[in-house]
Amino acid sequence: MNLGKLEQHRSWLYSGGIAILIVIWLASGQLRDSGASADGQFPTVATRSVTPQSKVRVRTQNAEEVVRTIVVNGKTAAARVVELSAETDGRVEFIGAERGANVDQNGLIVRLDERDRKARLAQAEAIVKQREVEYEGRVKLKSDSYVSEAQLQEAVAQLEAAKTELTRARLDLEYMAVRAPFDGALQARMVEVGDFVKQGDPIASFVDNRTIIVAAAISEFDARYVVIGKSAEAKLATGERVRGKIRYVAPVADEATRTFAVELEIDNSAGTLRAGGTAELYIPAETVFAHRVSPSLLTLDDAGNVGIKIINGDGRVEFVIADIALASNDGVWLAGLPETATIITVGQGFVSSGATAEAIPESDIETAVAIKSVEAGDEAN
Repeated sequence: MNLGKLEQHRSWLYSGGIAILIVIWLASGQLRDSGASADGQFPTVATRSVTPQSKVRVRTQNAEEVVRTIVVNGKTAAARVVELSAETDGRVEFIGAERGANVDQNGLIVRLDERDRKARLAQAEAIVKQREVEYEGRVKLKSDSYVSEAQLQEAVAQLEAAKTELTRARLDLEYMAVRAPFDGALQARMVEVGDFVKQGDPIASFVDNRTIIVAAAISEFDARYVVIGKSAEAKLATGERVRGKIRYVAPVADEATRTFAVELEIDNSAGTLRAGGTAELYIPAETVFAHRVSPSLLTLDDAGNVGIKIINGDGRVEFVIADIALASNDGVWLAGLPETATIITVGQGFVSSGATAEAIPESDIETAVAIKSVEAGDEAN
């Protein structure tokens, strides 16, 4: 009966025995390893992963003295804009200039009808002559005591009143013609022939296009470098560069933006420049020491600041925020770097600030390339 049961569970017994043997074998191996380590017969070798240094190409250069330039966006505008109004009543009978036309100073823009102005002028002149005769007669009678002092002063007052009316009649006749107050262009005209205007009604808008200004706003930190009368330059939307002088700097900052208005005056006698376009204003400021680099060397740090990476005195990578003193076709000039700086020119994207890197001077690479070219030429010969 027991033999029968054993036959039934033989496979289980075999499996259990094999499992026990495997456990004993594993345990004996661990004991053997630990014992060997304790004996010192089987020393273990600790391996360490060595991270190779990143290689970067560098260029060592000295700073140069340059003039920092303040660059701000602005717009061109006419130097003067005036609204011409009627100074007397009348009907428009003649148009002297069309919109957009250049008009010299005192050039006719609009003329009103005369009506009875010349007749009133003749009447005023006659009254003045009459008052002068009366005054002279009373002066003679005064010397003979036939006229009192009061009567003489009355004649003086009447003469002066007549002269006033004469002046008024002459001005009224002169006001018939609306003329250009200075050399410029007719921007807009609000009347046509046949329109009746009263004193004070708008006639035309007139601009001084012989002088153009570039208006911009500068920060409160740069305002101290801007001086009235100082030369500056502007780049127009067409790409043209023009020079002029600073004519105005606001004494008080704008309350909303905390910036100061500035105006650059440019001579436009030829009339080739037009107002109302966009422009960049370049104002020379302080003199600083800066390094000229290619804009392609500029990179961003984790905070989003634009800067450049250099190798500092400790041989580590250092990120310096870009302080652009001047921008030109040859590159950008960066202030704030050491006077002698080792600038990373290739590989700056693979190293981080504070890390060590193997710096390879550009001169070594250029020399190696030159030697290789010479050897290639010798082999060809």
